Formats: sequence, structure tokens, C-alpha cells
Amino acid sequence: MAQEIRVPEVSDGVTEGTVISIAVAVGDKVEADQTLLEMETDKAVVAIPSPFEGTITEVKVSEGDTVAIGAVIMTGDPAGAKAAAPAVDEKKAEEPAAADAQEAEAPEADEPAATPAPAEAETPPPAPETPTKEAPAPAPDLDLTPVRQGDRVAPAAPSVRRRARDLGVDIYQVQGTGPGGRISKEDVRKFVRETMQRITGGGPGSMVSAEFPGLHAQRPLPDFTKWGAVTQEPLSKVRSITADAMSYAWSTIPMVTQYDKADITALEEFRKDFNGKADADGKLTMTAILLKVCAAALKAFPQFNSSLDLARREMILKEYVHIGVAVDTPGGLLVPVIRDADRKGIETLATELNEMAAKTRERRMSPADLEGGSFTISNLGGIGGTAFTPIVYAPQVAILGVSRADMQPVWDDDQFHPRLVMPLSLTYDHRVIDGADGARFLRWICQAIEKPINLVMKG
Repeated sequence: MAQEIRVPEVSDGVTEGTVISIAVAVGDKVEADQTLLEMETDKAVVAIPSPFEGTITEVKVSEGDTVAIGAVIMTGDPAGAKAAAPAVDEKKAEEPAAADAQEAEAPEADEPAATPAPAEAETPPPAPETPTKEAPAPAPDLDLTPVRQGDRVAPAAPSVRRRARDLGVDIYQVQGTGPGGRISKEDVRKFVRETMQRITGGGPGSMVSAEFPGLHAQRPLPDFTKWGAVTQEPLSKVRSITADAMSYAWSTIPMVTQYDKADITALEEFRKDFNGKADADGKLTMTAILLKVCAAALKAFPQFNSSLDLARREMILKEYVHIGVAVDTPGGLLVPVIRDADRKGIETLATELNEMAAKTRERRMSPADLEGGSFTISNLGGIGGTAFTPIVYAPQVAILGVSRADMQPVWDDDQFHPRLVMPLSLTYDHRVIDGADGARFLRWICQAIEKPINLVMKG
């Protein structure tokens, strides 16, 4: 009997992806864990494996299709499935077919489940308004953790809670419309829309976007063909995600950029001397050194290693130090994360960074490689420029921009000396970080860079 092959959960928060390559065709024999197709999702390319050994009987997707987590992408006959299947009478054979029909008609994960859950699934308590009536059981794969809503308790799926946090919405204020007051994504969108209309006076024709509070929808574009030939290209997955993240950050975070310069003359001499003795994989880059310096700075200034939770009126201070490093790739800008940078020496960081950069450019990283960053470094020194203003990557609160170093005359109270000077740009969330603290943090980094003897090489 043909068995459905669905898109598995690939990472927390990932809901869909784009099929970029299909590795098998109808009639192909596959082994368990063999790659069936590759899907681009959340800036990463993920290989979808076969859950069994057998033969592919149908391919339901094509390259370029967008598929959701849990969607059926193929069907196949597991090896030996027909021989092992026990005989059943016709009446019993109809039961799984009816169950399949009910599953096909089931609503999306964010809508209330219409079919009873298996006996082993945990059923949430009944809603307070109807204490004598049993609440409908959720689908067994949903974590409907109760969420306080006024004096009541209402369930909300993890994806709904994430969406509310992303939009800066206090989910306790959202009125759920599902059974027992269950909150759906549509309830969150409605809350945002009505809130923005109250604030701006906007109506159906308002330019305010309900997707991002404070962000205005793009105005209609003119007909560019009036002035000449044009070419239209669909946005890539990476570009779409980047546009979404940057629009959200720009519209919700009041950002300030602080500038400073570091004298890296001695550090560059040290780096060149070290690289002359190191193997190819262990060569130091300026970014690797900055990883160690920034990790130490985040320990000295913990507010830069935090996130702001306006819904709960809380500051989340992170004890871990995971630093993202922007990598320029043919497909767009990606930011893999170097974990526990404070616990590693520069030599270790250099090797890990070189491996991660190569892996990122070849699109071999997983979604997990791009998650969990608490601070970001964007180094454009290899390209050029004198300074730039990087955008904070929410929910982080700060990002360091690095520009190309050049020789400058520096006065030492007696005469000018040629020194290699590197411009740095620190952008931070002004709701969390005051200007004086921003200046102190960046000056601390500059002073650490100017004294390479204090940097730890082993770890």
C-alpha cells in the first residue's frame, strides 16, 4: 500500500519552504534516509530524507513550489509492505479510509481540531464558561499550552505565540474566537489591525500594514514600461526573508549608530606574524579576533547581550554568548552563528569561523546554524568603504559594523606617525542602551583591539 511522505519539522519556527531540487523520480528505489529533495527555508537549504526503504510511486511537487511543514510531497511503497500486510475484512478496511478522509478535511493547525484525539493525547481542561461540557481535544501534534487571558485560560498554539511576540503583541489582550477561547493567528492579526486603526484612524483604505505595527504598506508603483524596457524577477527566498526581517526591525526599533576608530597597527603585525607559521585552516582573520573581543565586551556590558520583551515589560539577559557573523554569498547575505564565543580562544574561533563561512557559501548549513545569535558582526572591510550604519537584527539589541582599515597620520603629542586605523560602527536599540553606554562599549572594543597581548590564543 502506498505510504505518504510528508515534510518533517526541520527547525523551530519554520513553517514552509521552497523546493529547489528533486533527487528522485517515480519508480526509483530508495533507501531509508536517502535524500528525496532539497528545500530552501529560513535562509537554509534542508535535505528531506526518505522515511523508509522502498519505491517512489508519485511525486506531488515540482521545483519552485512552496510547501508547508507537514505537506505531502511524495508517496511510496515501503519494501515488503504488501507481503507483511495482514488480511482484513471489508468492514475493517473501510475504517482507515474514513479516518484518512477526516484527516484530509481537518482544518489548519491554527484552527480548532474537529476530530477527537487518540486516547493517549492529553486533553486540555474545559473552558470555564462551560464547566460541564468537555472541551474539544486538540490534534495530537500540537502543544496547546494554556495562555492566561484576563481571568480566563485559553489555549494558543506555539506558532500563534511566536507570531504575537514577533509583532510585539501582548497575547493576554487578544480575544480568542475558537472553542474555549482558543487564540488563532487570525485573532492576532485582527487585534493588530484594530489597534493600528485606533491609533492612526485608519480604515479599510488605510496605508498601515497589519503585518508590522507602524510599518506602512508600499504605495502602488508606476508603470515603468512607459520609460523603457524592464525585466521582472521574483524575489528569492533569501531576499524575501531579509526584506521581511529588515522591514520589521526598521519599523519597530529606534536605532542609534555610534562611530569610533581603532588603531590596529600592532594587531595587524601580530596577525601577519602568526599566519606566517599557521596552516591554511588555522589562519587568523580580523573577524575571528573581533569575535573574541566582542565576546569579552558582551560579558563586561551584559545589556548588549539581551533582548527586550515589551509584552511582558521585561529585559531578557542571556548568559550565553552566541555571535552571528554576516557572510556574503551568491544567494544573498546569511548570518551563521558561532556559539559560546566567550569560551573559545582566538585560534579555535578562527578555525570554526573559516569552516562555517565555507559551509555557508556552499549552502550546506542547517537552519540551526542560523539561529540563537545574541549579537552580530558585519565586516565589509574586504570590500571597501569608510563607514556604514548596520541595522540591528531583532530580537538582538546591537550589531557591530567593520569597514576597511587604512593608513592615517596620528599625532602623539610630538609628531605625526603613520598608523593603520580601522573604522567601527555600532548600531544599538536605544530603548535598551543609552548613548553613553554605547560610546563606552565601542571604546572598550577599540582599546581591546589596540592591545593584542591581552587576547587569549588557546581555549
